[in-house]
Amino acid sequence: MKGLFLLAVGTLMAVGADAQQVSGTVKGGNGKKIYLFDDRDNSPDDSLLISNEQFNFKVKSGKEPSVYALILQDVNYPMLFVSGKDPIHFTTSVATYPLASAVKGNENTQAMQQYQKAFDPLIKRAGALNKEAKDINPDDEPSKNAFRTKAEQFSADVVKTGTDFIKEHPKDLASIWLLMNELRSRVEPGEFQRLFSSLDKSLQEGQYGQSVMGYIRSLKANAINIPADDFSQQDVKGQPVKLSSFRGKYVLVDFWASWCGPCRQENPNVVKAYNKYKGKNFTILGVSLDEDRDRWLRAINQDGLTWTQVSDLRGWGNEVAQQYGVQSIPTNFLVDPDGRIIARNLRGEQLEAKLEQVLK
Repeated sequence: MKGLFLLAVGTLMAVGADAQQVSGTVKGGNGKKIYLFDDRDNSPDDSLLISNEQFNFKVKSGKEPSVYALILQDVNYPMLFVSGKDPIHFTTSVATYPLASAVKGNENTQAMQQYQKAFDPLIKRAGALNKEAKDINPDDEPSKNAFRTKAEQFSADVVKTGTDFIKEHPKDLASIWLLMNELRSRVEPGEFQRLFSSLDKSLQEGQYGQSVMGYIRSLKANAINIPADDFSQQDVKGQPVKLSSFRGKYVLVDFWASWCGPCRQENPNVVKAYNKYKGKNFTILGVSLDEDRDRWLRAINQDGLTWTQVSDLRGWGNEVAQQYGVQSIPTNFLVDPDGRIIARNLRGEQLEAKLEQVLK
């Protein structure tokens, strides 16, 4: 589907019996084909030839609003709209497509058109930059450096335009669509999460928000230099312990379990690092993926794990492990005194080397 980036949604929306009417006037569009796409795959749901400069589609309503695209023959970019109960009508032309001179319909669709209009100048700039890049001689370093400067400014302008739009439209689906499709590759993970958190709860908890949460969990499983989300679980005495209570220290958050052979083999290295650096503003917070409390406590004593240990005794369902996208153990991440993750999965000599670097 040209120009439309798909958002992976884990659970497909349930289709209701009612159908929404989506129509339009396309000046100069007679004889051109127009296609209707949903956000789930690259196969059109429907298509027709424009006649009398008019088109009309039926869209089945789902439990939640969903993003659709209208793609006009010979035009690279789609006109986006959001499903709902009310009919939608666009007034546009072949020359201006996918921008509309008038839109009648729900607020989400109105906002989606505003998003497309805000980004139209940037799309034109991107086309010019792509053409310029093709004409640069690979051996012409001054021209390459000059182009890099232009490209960096372009990316900064995309981020500013997108960020400003999200601030002004915190309740509109266009903002979450923009966040995933325009800003995801251009902002740091921490800024991406901040922008997502600024959206209305209804967006965060909807089908698109859940997809974004899955993406954020994957970030947390791999990214560094992002804020470590706070969490709280009970220690061996049943007392709640928060990660934020260690703020001001370097903290190795160590995911392990008594039943995990590789974890038990790695524990002597972790003990060695702890004993070496515990007097230098460093500590460890163990998070166990155990289900059996007695086995958990026995392994702590057997392996000499004298630092704070927490668990909700839910095995792979451990809430913190799910929060951080942990898919295998042993897994760890090092948090600096300001609460940012600065390293991941440090093993053996790597752990000591990193601690030596940051604690010297």
